[in-house]
Amino acid sequence: MPKTSIVVPVYNVEQYVEKCANSILAQTDPDFELLLVDDGSTDASGTICDRIAGKDARVRVIHQPNAGLGGARNTGIEAANGEWLLFVDSDDWLEPEILQKARETGERTGADLVMFAFRSVDELGKQIQVFREELPKDMALTVTEHREIYLTAPCAWNKLYRAALFRESAVRYPPRVWYEDIRTTLKLFLAAKTAVFLDDIGYNYLLREGSITKNLNADRNVEILEAFDDILSYFKAQGMFQDYREELCYLTLYHAYLTASVRVLRIDRKHPLLPRFAEYLEHEFPDWRKNRYLDRLGRNRKLLLFLLQRKWYFLIALLFQLKG
Repeated sequence: MPKTSIVVPVYNVEQYVEKCANSILAQTDPDFELLLVDDGSTDASGTICDRIAGKDARVRVIHQPNAGLGGARNTGIEAANGEWLLFVDSDDWLEPEILQKARETGERTGADLVMFAFRSVDELGKQIQVFREELPKDMALTVTEHREIYLTAPCAWNKLYRAALFRESAVRYPPRVWYEDIRTTLKLFLAAKTAVFLDDIGYNYLLREGSITKNLNADRNVEILEAFDDILSYFKAQGMFQDYREELCYLTLYHAYLTASVRVLRIDRKHPLLPRFAEYLEHEFPDWRKNRYLDRLGRNRKLLLFLLQRKWYFLIALLFQLKG
């Protein structure tokens, strides 16, 4: 049985998937299985996956009809044999030592989750930004005592999970939706007892055309509101909404108001979704202005909040246009 199962959803990424797989096969910790889930690709991605599997016995390919990113991850979860789970998107790549460092840390501390820093990169591999969490490193943090864990990056792929976390919580990724990461990650945080943060940069996140951050379909950003409907309902059903109300309020402000507004404004500053984001925050958390985490907002986010509250959409759009 492999120690770790690495799940890579694959869909029409023929120019990227081999680099991704090679970065996994080059890990200094060789005790893993690589599950390439070909999610109904219509290009050569599936053939490339089969070729990779033919060269290394640690690689398994699963071909399936298209189920979306969340559905492909779920297929990988069900097929996994490892004690640990790691997700990698098929256009991204790992640093060679991160699996070894993360797994050894998880086993040493007994944590349910090990999270590491990541960087965004462009198509040429040039670093754009590094993302590190401002939390104590290399020690097991009790999730209930360190509520800031809920405010960390909600992506699926900078985390090594104990597979038991998925089995025991029955949490899975919703198929065929945007923002499947945040819907799932927050539920997993609720199920986890302890987490560890590493300072190491272990993951390279490619910002390319077609990603949510660059997608020009403004209408689909309504799905962030659907995602938070799901999240808030889940916490209420678990009887944990009041316990985590401050964290959920801040997350709604940050993701469903500020970030979603910027994504829409980059496309259409008159889009009807813009007032809906503000209305959603006011409806769910009418006292959001008293949230104890507001000081976490950086200077640019505070300026954005100031301008959004006044509906100065043209000025926001102009500022982002000037910044490129």
